[in-house]
Amino acid sequence: MKMNSQQFINRELSWLEFNQRVLGEMIDESLPLLERVKFAAITASNLDEFFMVRVGGLQILNQQRVTTADAAGMTPSQQLDAIGQRTGLMLDRLYTCFLEQIEPALGASGIQRMIPGQLSETEQLYLRNLFLDELSAVISPLAIDPSIEPPVTSNKTLQVAVLLADKANPGGTRLVFIPLAKPVSRFIAIPSTDQHCFILAEDVVEMFIEHFFPGEEVIHCTPFRILRNADIAIREDLAQDLLVQVEDMVDVRKNAACVRLEVMATADKMLVELLQQFFHVDQENIYRSPGPLDLSAWFSLGGLGGYEDLHYPSWPPQSSPDIDPGSSLFDVIAQRDILLHHPFESFDPVVRLLEEAAEDPGVLAIKQSLYRTSDESPIVRSLIKAAERGKYVTVIVELKARFDEVRNIEWARDMERAGVQVIYGVKGLKTHAKVCMIVRREAQGIRRYLHFGTGNYNEQTARFYCDFSYLTCNEQMGTDTAGIFNAITGYTEPPRLQLLSMSPLTLRDRMMEEIERETTFARQGGEAIIRAKMNSLVDPEIIKALYQASAAGVKVELNVRGICCLRPGVEGLSENIRVVSVIDRYLEHGRIYSFHGGGEPRLYLSSADWMPRNLNRRIEIMVPVVDAACKEKISRALDTCLADDVKAHQLMSDGSYQRISCLDPDNPRRSQQLFYERAVGEVIDASQSKPTRFEPHRRSDHS
Repeated sequence: MKMNSQQFINRELSWLEFNQRVLGEMIDESLPLLERVKFAAITASNLDEFFMVRVGGLQILNQQRVTTADAAGMTPSQQLDAIGQRTGLMLDRLYTCFLEQIEPALGASGIQRMIPGQLSETEQLYLRNLFLDELSAVISPLAIDPSIEPPVTSNKTLQVAVLLADKANPGGTRLVFIPLAKPVSRFIAIPSTDQHCFILAEDVVEMFIEHFFPGEEVIHCTPFRILRNADIAIREDLAQDLLVQVEDMVDVRKNAACVRLEVMATADKMLVELLQQFFHVDQENIYRSPGPLDLSAWFSLGGLGGYEDLHYPSWPPQSSPDIDPGSSLFDVIAQRDILLHHPFESFDPVVRLLEEAAEDPGVLAIKQSLYRTSDESPIVRSLIKAAERGKYVTVIVELKARFDEVRNIEWARDMERAGVQVIYGVKGLKTHAKVCMIVRREAQGIRRYLHFGTGNYNEQTARFYCDFSYLTCNEQMGTDTAGIFNAITGYTEPPRLQLLSMSPLTLRDRMMEEIERETTFARQGGEAIIRAKMNSLVDPEIIKALYQASAAGVKVELNVRGICCLRPGVEGLSENIRVVSVIDRYLEHGRIYSFHGGGEPRLYLSSADWMPRNLNRRIEIMVPVVDAACKEKISRALDTCLADDVKAHQLMSDGSYQRISCLDPDNPRRSQQLFYERAVGEVIDASQSKPTRFEPHRRSDHS
């Protein structure tokens, strides 16, 4: 099949469509108010990362006058123009909704953002005392002198720019920056008897700005914020010490080129021009905000306590009925495979498995990959404890996990000090696989216990990321996993894998084989179905294979949360392909790949999306789900995701998305709610199926 650019959707525009769906949750008046606030913050945070990573890279290509088109036929310059238009419209919608709907509704609910002109004399006095006693002691103005090395202006940090009359140069001006970084709280509470009142830190600083400059004339001041390019590559081929180079890269990122300057719409023109010159920002990369800068900070406000009616109903993670809390996890996994669906089912068994491994005298070794984890990770603490107890612990820490480099460096050093063998990834590749192997000596010999995940070893994100955990002691999977770890840590030739697939070696080939097998079934007149769930679909080779499958009559159903470069529903190309995306209270993150197989379905879980980076430039693992009960559970989960008619949008052939209409209002199918109800129901069923035991009261010895 000959492909052309019209058959692909541009990656960046597809991502903006995804963020538009996130914004749609904020605009949805049926959502609880503080949840809408969170979606406003997520929309803003997503845009920040998009500009730092994707737009920053495109700007470099444009500056280098690169005119090579992407798969969709767009040059870097054309992409930047389209991005500018789309993000402008998105930000207009974001702030219009925030200022005209969200904030008035917050005020009516007793959560009131105050502005200086609204404050009473008592409130002004309170803030003045707070400023003099606390804020002024923490905040340090930074003079900007063009003749000396300028101070580092932190990426994403909110600051106040102050334009002063220059006493030493009559008629001249001087510029000062006031950073509002930690520990300064963005939201400063104002005592109130009947509501939650607060004022923004930048407003307080502006109220008392003269305190910093006694005897000087303040001409103008305004909050501002910059975003720096984070698309900085590491030259591993030149690195003698990857740890040091990653640290250097983090430092370089602090002074990387500014890709975006955000100022208030009311900002003085001359002051904005000075900022533009100082940060070397083109006019098209300046955004004048009609409301408070950095709405991502409002995520903390979205978690405000005491307003339960403004939040989603609580969905506490359920304990899996397949795991007896009184039994050792080793005993449980030895009896059968376990599939957990987070956050509907608790992540605690994964944490507990590592805790047991650290204490169990029969455990000889633990081998694990770490891509992202939490600040106070209990899993890392267990790995450290295991090493301190004399167990052989090997951890592959991915230092190149963007924006988590510092945390990973700190954990790596802590583990090394405890005696853990730390491997800093693989040269030229990111280790994105989520896998843990525990080697245990038992009466019958050595047994390997395995955990495969679609999400990170992070107990915090596991509370709001939809992911899967697969726990097994399958012997062949254990052999494959041991071979993968040995190849990575020993820098040896990777083994021939029997059940697992690994990128960049075999995962792509396995996917292509599965797609081609379904295509052959269809051409032979058999039933052929491909169903998959992932975060992103970008890879041209995979897309081409899916188009060929569709043309042969394969039914293709895809649940793609974010980027999708495939055009579904095009006659003669993709009329048999349907793509949906679900945006709900939790972030869809799990990857499932299902192939009908001529009536013998094959199901896989993976850490990999269908993207070139996952298939070509990362170490990923795909594991077949072989246990019958686990296969049924994950197949049912896929059915539920694809049938969502409450929070799902369908991708149209022109690249736009349309919300799917609920066909039966009396029986709506909101997938995440159904998952939670299913998890609760399974716990209830399990408790009711337990045999009744009668235990008599016994008289106390002291009665």
